[in-house]
Amino acid sequence: MTFNGWIQILVYCGILLLLVKPLGLYMHRVFSGDRTLLSPVLIPIERGLYRLAGTSDRQEQHWAVYATGMLLFNLAGFLVLYALQRLQGALPYNPAGMAAVEPGLAFNTAASFVTNTNWQNYGGESTMSYLVQMAGLTVQNFVSAATGIAIAIALIRGFARASGKSIGNFWVDLTRCMLHVLLPLCILLTLAYVWLGIPQTLGPYVDATTLEGAKQTIALGPVASQVAIKMLGTNGGGFFNANAAHPFENPDAISNLIQMLSIFAIGAALTNVFGRMVGSERQGWAILASMGVLFLVGIAVCYWAEAAGNPLVHALGIDGGNMEGKETRFGIAASALFAVITTAASCGAVNAMHDSFTALGGMIPLINMQLGEVIVGGVGAGFYGILMFVVVAVFVAGLMVGRTPEYLGKKIEAKEVKMAMLAILCLPLAMLIFTAIAVVLPSAVASIANGGPHGFSEVLYAYTSAAANNGSAFGGLSGNTPWYNITLGVGMLMGRFLVIVPALAIAGSLAAKKTVPASAGTFPTDGTLFVGLLVGVIVIVGGLTFFPSLTVGPIVEHLAMIHGQIF
Repeated sequence: MTFNGWIQILVYCGILLLLVKPLGLYMHRVFSGDRTLLSPVLIPIERGLYRLAGTSDRQEQHWAVYATGMLLFNLAGFLVLYALQRLQGALPYNPAGMAAVEPGLAFNTAASFVTNTNWQNYGGESTMSYLVQMAGLTVQNFVSAATGIAIAIALIRGFARASGKSIGNFWVDLTRCMLHVLLPLCILLTLAYVWLGIPQTLGPYVDATTLEGAKQTIALGPVASQVAIKMLGTNGGGFFNANAAHPFENPDAISNLIQMLSIFAIGAALTNVFGRMVGSERQGWAILASMGVLFLVGIAVCYWAEAAGNPLVHALGIDGGNMEGKETRFGIAASALFAVITTAASCGAVNAMHDSFTALGGMIPLINMQLGEVIVGGVGAGFYGILMFVVVAVFVAGLMVGRTPEYLGKKIEAKEVKMAMLAILCLPLAMLIFTAIAVVLPSAVASIANGGPHGFSEVLYAYTSAAANNGSAFGGLSGNTPWYNITLGVGMLMGRFLVIVPALAIAGSLAAKKTVPASAGTFPTDGTLFVGLLVGVIVIVGGLTFFPSLTVGPIVEHLAMIHGQIF
């Protein structure tokens, strides 16, 4: 580890903290229906969209109606994206003449982008046409991100309201999120990326002659606009197969910093939105502090492991950290930071090969996802995910002090705890069961590139990434097979919607409850003690659930490396 590396990490954290309050204030005004600087331009468009949809910003919905609208909207998006892929060969804006996508892969990709996972069992520049990239994948980057934010806002309303029957209107929240938050920020980011050299064109691929005289086809396309939303919306799906390691997606250190800030910006700001909506910004800062503790521990371990490198390589007289699979223009510190950010935020973008990380360095991204993507997490998804752990944490606190648990004046009772546990346990269900089957099924084992614990980690990482709606991959697994396309797609759907529906049920239940005034026995939830309790609950639940699988994967691989064996 170097002083320069830590300066990069601290500068990133400092800039991020400076963004939390202004972005949180803006988003709070947007979802409260207050005027903003963009209102004169966007409000008429917003009202026109409501008229087309047959709704109004004055109409609110019961949680079950909200959930139904969300599910039907996402089902429609899934079917449209699947159809675009299957009909790709007959559709326009296909300058490379790409054929229809195979059914299993089309299912996997549709599930992937609808769930904000963006797992890619294909090379973007060699499989998807411009039309599919724009009208299919980029559109889903927007609406899947907006769906996650809408669910987070609905859950916050559940905590903020008292004796209410509604939690908002899904169509209004979705529209406001895309129109007032995602689109303006993405326009600014797209312009910045074009200025930094990222392509944005509908022209055909370019043929070039190399210095050796060989012919090379250089893939281009509307890259900058997709990079903007893939990072801001924590989607992660790359226009190119090399993702954020490709110089056309991430040309230099400045673009790398902007992309890392984009990934965390909205998720971190939602904690401030929460504090403002419940009437105490300290509550939001406490949740952000819990996320920050887990994030800083993760980056410290990952950076240390990658900087230490492989002792077997050092024995050959080669000094320095582990640069395998990393871009020299980023180096170890920025690569480790990027890996921890993307896996803490359910963004599948990568600027280095996670499969080439050391055993412990690669374990941190795995743990980030297994904890439920609550360390900032995907836009909206990370926040409603950590609120599930908040419910469990205050329940544990109530057991310790011998009184009914409360949070923000709301009694946390059996229904809320059951729904929270259902949301938390659906992730390991998809991650571990599918992994267990895959490592004994001959056709699935044939896709594993490496033997021993590293091969096991490749499979575990794949299903963890899918169920956590992350989308990054270790890279050593050949996932474009019928088994992996279908099971990974099912895992993505489970990890998305089996969390959202219980979260909305909790929102509806809490919104209907009266607010109980704080008393001498009320457990404070805006201080250091609560931060420690919340972090402890997250780590204990994650440890009890996943420690056995980590033991037979990255931990035993690290011990084997120390004793001179690699896989």
